[in-house]
Amino acid sequence: MLRRYDADLAHWASSSSQYSKCTVRPGTAADVAIIVKGGGHASNPGFSSTTGVHINMKRFSEVTYNAATQTAVIGAGLIWDDVYAALAPYNVNVVGGRVTGVGVAGFTLGGGYSWLTNQHGLTIDTVVAFELVKPSGAIVTVTATSDPNLFFGLKGGMNNFGIVTRFTLKTFPQGQVWGGLITVTAPWIDDIAAATAAFSSSVTDPKAGIITTYNFLLGEPGISQLLFYDGPTPPSGIFDDFLAIPYLTKDVSTRDFLSLVKASPANATYGQRLSLISGSFISYDVEPFLPNLFSHGANSAYPPSRSTGVSPFNIYFAWGLSLSDDEFHDAARQSAAQIRAVAIAEGQDISGLAIYPNYAIYDTPLNGLYGNNIPALQQLKASVDPTNVMNLAGGFRF
Repeated sequence: MLRRYDADLAHWASSSSQYSKCTVRPGTAADVAIIVKGGGHASNPGFSSTTGVHINMKRFSEVTYNAATQTAVIGAGLIWDDVYAALAPYNVNVVGGRVTGVGVAGFTLGGGYSWLTNQHGLTIDTVVAFELVKPSGAIVTVTATSDPNLFFGLKGGMNNFGIVTRFTLKTFPQGQVWGGLITVTAPWIDDIAAATAAFSSSVTDPKAGIITTYNFLLGEPGISQLLFYDGPTPPSGIFDDFLAIPYLTKDVSTRDFLSLVKASPANATYGQRLSLISGSFISYDVEPFLPNLFSHGANSAYPPSRSTGVSPFNIYFAWGLSLSDDEFHDAARQSAAQIRAVAIAEGQDISGLAIYPNYAIYDTPLNGLYGNNIPALQQLKASVDPTNVMNLAGGFRF
């Protein structure tokens, strides 16, 4: 039982773990209460953990593909690795996480940037239905027609309106892809930066994507460079700048989608705290998307405006001691403020652009995430949860 207790509480970042009085694993929607952990990839304190009763959604592990409707029903306790593996025999895929170990539930409810986003939108843009346990205990299936207001709120509004137990997502044909991980040492950082800037400004092929991660590990700076193309061979020229740079390691090939996702080093700091004083690992993830990425969907809690496409930027600190939490959180805030100031000084108009909820630090003001959608979301929360049951759960609250 102790082993299951530890497994139920485990998070990718220990900064999001707490010791609960007990844990439970519901098996049906009727069994569900609060607090809830899906895949456990949260890093903010208390967002998917509690010192009270902790609910682990591990038993919600269904993946059911419907070829007639071209949809898949996906359980809220899965990680995307499991979903990709289950759908691979059908040669279809869903718009999900880009790196290994990411949970389905939190990723989707916060928005969901994917390798397939340039082609199909955010994950929330591909949701057909949510199975939801309302704060009242009622179990409902929420669609754009059954309850358009609640459907709007669940698309990016996180866990404010109840507990989602299953998602029905659109599926898309999926064959072999090309890409993987290149690691580059300090002397070539400027070359990677130039290649990343050129890619962001000039590549318009929606099948191509990158994540450029500037790391500081073991006292040395370096680069983890992820390359992706949704096809067995990329057109010439798209990735040439990256491939011409001397590398420390290189794992790039034609492969299946899951193999590419597992090529990422995302679990290298599993179980550490995310923010800075022992500072065992520091990274900045640059994730360029096409300017029209928001054109694939509409009417969602996040983003509050789809008129301007924005690319997320992830600040990632790992450290060992909980006594350092406050200092590292402050360092992350200062780092974000400095990067924002530099962007503005260089002429970027980023005023009023929403922060990606899944990357936002725990005390980010709601206005910075949801903008003009806040009044509608607050009204929806009051109607769905008049006694504030969901306030017992962690996360951003309306």
